[in-house]
Amino acid sequence: MRSSTKTYTITEYGGFVRGDLSIVGYQPLPVHTFDALESFILANCSENSTEAMELLSLSVKRGVGKTITARNYVGLITMKDGTVIEILPKIYGNGINEVRTKQIFLEMLKTLRDVSFKDFNESNLKIDRLNLFEIFISMFVAEVSALVKQGLKSAYNSLEVNERFFKGKLNVSQHIKSNYFTKDRFFVKYDEWSVNRPENRLLQSTLQLLLRQTTDGRNRLNISRLLGSFEGVTASKDYEADITKCAIDRSMSHYGRALSWCKVFLRGNSFTTFVGSEVAVALLFPMEKVFESYIASKLRGCIPPNIEMITQDARYSLFDSPNKAFGLRPDIVLTSVNGTIVMDTKWKLLSDNARNYGISQADMYQMYAYGKKYNATKVFLLYPQNDNCRTSDIFFCSEDGVEVKITFIDLIQPEISIAALV
Repeated sequence: MRSSTKTYTITEYGGFVRGDLSIVGYQPLPVHTFDALESFILANCSENSTEAMELLSLSVKRGVGKTITARNYVGLITMKDGTVIEILPKIYGNGINEVRTKQIFLEMLKTLRDVSFKDFNESNLKIDRLNLFEIFISMFVAEVSALVKQGLKSAYNSLEVNERFFKGKLNVSQHIKSNYFTKDRFFVKYDEWSVNRPENRLLQSTLQLLLRQTTDGRNRLNISRLLGSFEGVTASKDYEADITKCAIDRSMSHYGRALSWCKVFLRGNSFTTFVGSEVAVALLFPMEKVFESYIASKLRGCIPPNIEMITQDARYSLFDSPNKAFGLRPDIVLTSVNGTIVMDTKWKLLSDNARNYGISQADMYQMYAYGKKYNATKVFLLYPQNDNCRTSDIFFCSEDGVEVKITFIDLIQPEISIAALV
């Protein structure tokens, strides 16, 4: 059992300083943890990738020393010594605190494709007392509990063993090699109906791993109880080999979310693969994609049935001759008898004090191209609402008929903001 570990929580654009310095806007991080996090950043840097710099930026400030600042990724990093670093999204609004921010973030994660957050029951999660890592463990435990109640699936396993009895088929070459001097044994090959199949081995291995990593008493108790249901299942000796052997037929569809969690925990990563010798698990999500997915999900629930919605539409390119080049891919396209609406989402905090509110010129070029190619009746650029931009109606119009409206989404009451778009 691990000893109690420390959780350090910051929001996007917040950061850490090395040691016990007291600096406004930065949280002190123990030297060994800061150094491990720095190594993680450097290990993920390459000449061809800016991903690590989008995750966390490493810099040196005069009079302060090294600092690490959160950028565009949110989630958690768990060090091998058990230290948990939480990075939460920056969300504005009345009543926003750490617990409410986690609730909104988890709701946003539920909309992502190919992840395991689809149907968690928030009322069963102790968000007020658990860090994100323990919350994710609780989600996995709930999935496995549901499987165990249904009964673990069995399958035929092909065995080649040296037995004292004859069963199945004799493997002649192996029998001669193994039993030349032992006449009372048979090297045989046969199929055995057993729960010891790849899917169950991965579940058991993940439970064993999390039992060592969790520091929450309830999670530890629930995992210990679940492991008692895996009698006859051996731990996976090769995670990747067992993952490739997992059945994907209809009879195993109910294993899907639990196995997705297994891949997350056993591989130590989620949305993007990161490396680092001191990092046990890095569950990190680019907020640009999370925001885009969340808006699309909420919008899909608001539009009437006579409106067709397409996400990541790729039907047009900027140029069509001599061949299609520079493809266009707006986040959301709505089509009806009344015309076409094009939308793009941007996870960026605009400001009344910035030139053009901080809107990227490249983004506006893109929106102009969407308006032209789709002959759109409306073009929206969607940003999260924040306290630094109080202007509610921002329009940009060109003489040739393209109008782009900047709209802010209130993440506390997103349905109200999104319903107004259509």
